[in-house]
Amino acid sequence: MIAQPLTIIGGRLVPGSGEPVAGNLRCEGGRIVALGDVAPQDGDTVFDAGGALVAPGLVDLGVFAVDKPAFHFGGITRAALMPDQAPPLDHPARVRFAAQSGKPDMWVHPLAAATRGLEGTELAELALMRDAGAKAVSTGRAWIGDSGVMLRLLRYCAMLRLVVVTHAEDAAITGSAVATAGEVATRLGLPSAPAEAEALAVARDIALAEMSGCHVHFRQVTTAQALDLVRTAKARGVRVTAGVTPAHFVLSDLELVGFRTFCRLSPPLRSDADRKAVIAAIADGTIDVIASGHDPRGPEDKRLPFADAEPGMAGAETLLPLTLTLVRDGVIDLARAFELLAGNPARLLGVDAGRLETGAEADIAIVDPARPWIVNSGKMAASAGNTPFDRRPVEGRVTALFKGGKQVH
Repeated sequence: MIAQPLTIIGGRLVPGSGEPVAGNLRCEGGRIVALGDVAPQDGDTVFDAGGALVAPGLVDLGVFAVDKPAFHFGGITRAALMPDQAPPLDHPARVRFAAQSGKPDMWVHPLAAATRGLEGTELAELALMRDAGAKAVSTGRAWIGDSGVMLRLLRYCAMLRLVVVTHAEDAAITGSAVATAGEVATRLGLPSAPAEAEALAVARDIALAEMSGCHVHFRQVTTAQALDLVRTAKARGVRVTAGVTPAHFVLSDLELVGFRTFCRLSPPLRSDADRKAVIAAIADGTIDVIASGHDPRGPEDKRLPFADAEPGMAGAETLLPLTLTLVRDGVIDLARAFELLAGNPARLLGVDAGRLETGAEADIAIVDPARPWIVNSGKMAASAGNTPFDRRPVEGRVTALFKGGKQVH
């Protein structure tokens, strides 16, 4: 059902570059048709933004569950669903079902499993899954250790024009580690692996990306050494991009003191030097995407000894306010923040959203960037409140959300 024409008035439009500009925005037929000095037409629904930011709805690249209340709270209108489901998204019928699971007020873009059962050995039916609605291919939570399999995957996906989203940790080195090797892990007695496990995986996949011509997206790059590799590869024209979640630019492995299982993540939290390197990489353009890594986990997964707890965090609700801390700190401007949260992930998925432009889909978030609130794991909209940011004061809240020009209530 096509939404009634909508005009949003009295807001500050977030452009692709530069500072927000006062203006109105009109939507018709589910798409943006005019921006700037625009007057409502007869029959339009009129929404007064009251001076708030009018921004593109967020496009969350790499969530592990379809959690609509949390997505809507966080201003997310589209989410790329990781293939690590039960059963995994390694069959066209499962992909087709997942692609319908959030409509009409939330669009889910499935990521096809790279290999059957995500076992890293036999390629899945990638072309059929693309035709069923898969927007990219993913290795899931794990790295494909067999370089021959990975090269075949990349060559095939280059032919299909599909981005490969990969997890960057050499599993032969990480093993059963739950922390990054260093003083904190040693003091706590936690199984740990060197940070170089990430750089080794990134180096191998950059080499294979260069050989195959395939676009490889590293879902999370969290160490200075690996970020340097990505930066250098980009400079010589290799088709690689990189993402990160707020946990790795806000928190360090010092958060593990007290064995807080909400801080049990994959990849694990890094040193403070690596955290600062992530911030620098966001500032200089090495990192292209900030995603939530949304992975709600209940007490049965988290109320365990640290080494036995499952990794993951409920990140959808805190994605926007934590990214806005980078704006307040002068690391990036607002336009760049929404490029990281919406524009770039939309481009990687090949969807016509993530930006405020004539002709783009009318996925729009009304944001009060200065509205303060306190993260409370017990009151989150997510299906589980496993956030490492519990009790943290933040600023920035979505006050209204529109999907395809229709308000989400």
